[in-house]
Amino acid sequence: QVQLVESGGGLVQSGGSLKLSCAASGRTFSRYAMGWFRQAPGKERDFVAGISWTGDSTAYAPSVKGRFTISRDNAKMTVNLQMNSLKPEDTGVYYCAQGRSYYSAANSAGYDYWGQGTQVTVSS
Repeated sequence: QVQLVESGGGLVQSGGSLKLSCAASGRTFSRYAMGWFRQAPGKERDFVAGISWTGDSTAYAPSVKGRFTISRDNAKMTVNLQMNSLKPEDTGVYYCAQGRSYYSAANSAGYDYWGQGTQVTVSS
């Protein structure tokens, strides 16, 4: 049974930073890609960032590229999302997800386990 637990969300002013973390358990973490998604109120869940099983390959949504950085520590079974220069439109519930294969996908179909989500609110 895979468990993903996110932490690090909160309220921040526009231009500020937050770091989200996701702790995984239950399946060989290092064999799977990981991703972060977000869901704003009334909207669909969107891809934010993904990272391959080794961490050598990353992908970002155009709206966050250059501001967000995804990283992983396979020894600690964690994946992080460093978010800088936050904007009000970054507000939403952020979900950690474990991929179905080595390389990340930019859509939810490529992931089979999800965390419960952590709220990020950016005030203007």
